[in-house]
Amino acid sequence: MNRSFFLLAIVLLFTPIAQASDFHANPLRELASLGNGSLQADLSGVLPRVGAARSKAAPLAEGRRANPLEPAMGELIVVEDEASPVDDFELQLPGQDLPESDIPLALNGKVEYFITYFQTSGRKSFSRWLSRSERYIPMMREVLRKEGLPEDLVYLAMIESGFTPHAVSVASAVGPWQFISGTGKRYDLRIDQWIDERRDPLKSTVAAAMYLKELYSLFNQDWYLAAAGYNAGENKILRAIDKYNTRDFWEISKGSYLKRETKDYVPKLLAAAIIAKEPARYGFADVAYLPPVEFDSVAIPSRTDLDLVAKLCEVDVKTIKDLNPELRRWCTPPDYPDYELKIPKGKRKSFDEAYAQIPPDQRYIERIVYSRYRVKKRDTLQAIARRYGTSAGALAEVNKLKPTSNIRGRTLLVPVPAAPEDTAERAVAKRRRRRTSPANSTSTTRSKGATPWPHCRRNSIFPNGFWPRGTT
Repeated sequence: MNRSFFLLAIVLLFTPIAQASDFHANPLRELASLGNGSLQADLSGVLPRVGAARSKAAPLAEGRRANPLEPAMGELIVVEDEASPVDDFELQLPGQDLPESDIPLALNGKVEYFITYFQTSGRKSFSRWLSRSERYIPMMREVLRKEGLPEDLVYLAMIESGFTPHAVSVASAVGPWQFISGTGKRYDLRIDQWIDERRDPLKSTVAAAMYLKELYSLFNQDWYLAAAGYNAGENKILRAIDKYNTRDFWEISKGSYLKRETKDYVPKLLAAAIIAKEPARYGFADVAYLPPVEFDSVAIPSRTDLDLVAKLCEVDVKTIKDLNPELRRWCTPPDYPDYELKIPKGKRKSFDEAYAQIPPDQRYIERIVYSRYRVKKRDTLQAIARRYGTSAGALAEVNKLKPTSNIRGRTLLVPVPAAPEDTAERAVAKRRRRRTSPANSTSTTRSKGATPWPHCRRNSIFPNGFWPRGTT
């Protein structure tokens, strides 16, 4: 009996030692015992966080400026401790000095994550951003400097659009600074069927400077809150401040009130600025930078074809369109006296002399789209004309109708101005059409006064085959 108790005591004594030895020989098993039992790092999240526990996939970026061009961030392997907080925003002492900047730079787990992401999974996109950056940064810095703002706010445009004038978000924010229509008009950017000044790198930068200046003042000179307000809207951030009773962006971001996109917005901005200011230090020494945009401005007194401008400047029309991305059609706006058109640098004198020799009525050729419309119950020629921005007389003439003609159930040809040449916004409109019922209309482009084609293709811009007035 005593011998049995003695053997049992020996077994109990050496069992923990054997288990400890087994853990040292098998670190993955030890990691599993501390976590949720899994032997693999969690790769399911779209936005894995450095030093933060992840048991579920992170939600996709939401909000006004979700960026569909960025690849998924789940490729980065992060070994995480279940005991870590959900969001690690504690500031850390950097292992190396941060670059000099006129906006406050900080380093924490989220900023480090995006630095790593831009160096790895997002490297191709970030390289393109850097390549385009020198095309616009000199001009943008000058605007910000004149407005008394930090010049390094140019990196906000980098994370907004990658310095792409034609960028369009899923929320219909447009241009290098990604203004939605309401905010753009609030800062005097003209947006209609002829022109969208949100895409003008110069004018949109001036508008962004005005907006950022107001945000900075509103949030007691805190650039982190101002940047978050630029992304989510100032009212959203004001409510967050009130909800959490703090003006510390990092503390507010620990809560659940702000969307993931806004929580990540400031860390992205800081990471982009840190890398862009010293690209070679972070592995971007081989970037081929595009030359800065250089141009002369000329006042255009009346609507003028861009083809004519290109001919007078002795360049191709694409060069003129690239210098003027705000123009949505083939010409300058019809009701914009002395519109400032950008032409290649050094061409102003020769252009002015040649342009003055051309009679005003030969500077522009009207272009018309004929859209098919099936008349519905209670439709009248006047109502259809108002809808399409034309006249009842023009409708009657094109369709050879008399004032007393019965139009019910007929398919009419409707003359409307040709739609803007805007491929980026066409894609957005196409996605919207998929969520709506198909419309009965087709269209094609012809010169003014020409006989309409009998078989017209459906317009790719709007489901009804026309560009309504006031559409943005």
